[in-house]
Amino acid sequence: MFKIGILLVSMVLSYTAAAGEAKFSSQYLACMDKSEGVTVSMLDCIADETKLQDDRLNKAYKSALKSIDPARVKALQDAQRAWVKFRDSNCRFYANPDGGTAATISANDCVMSSTAERAQEIESLLPVQPLQGRNEQ
Repeated sequence: MFKIGILLVSMVLSYTAAAGEAKFSSQYLACMDKSEGVTVSMLDCIADETKLQDDRLNKAYKSALKSIDPARVKALQDAQRAWVKFRDSNCRFYANPDGGTAATISANDCVMSSTAERAQEIESLLPVQPLQGRNEQ
């Protein structure tokens, strides 16, 4: 059983690492290390990180809506709605009913990783903010 747990942790972390170099919190990485491959613990870690990444995505999306040309707002809204449908459909595919706990972990990790990637993508649309507190010479 322990070997299966290690395999599951390795699988999730390798998928996460391959997820377009999305930014994950140090709390998530530490949580996964502590999970020792226990499915319930891993799912708790993924759920917490998904919430954090969803908040990050929502913040970036709202900022993007405010910062882009008003003529492009509807296009971004349409793209975001289409992306949510794609993410949900794609990640449901990972939840293979015959895949056991590994499929459940993969499906949840898919939502988390996809959300983190999308947050990073939307953040890249935002204008670069000047550093605060620097003396300009």
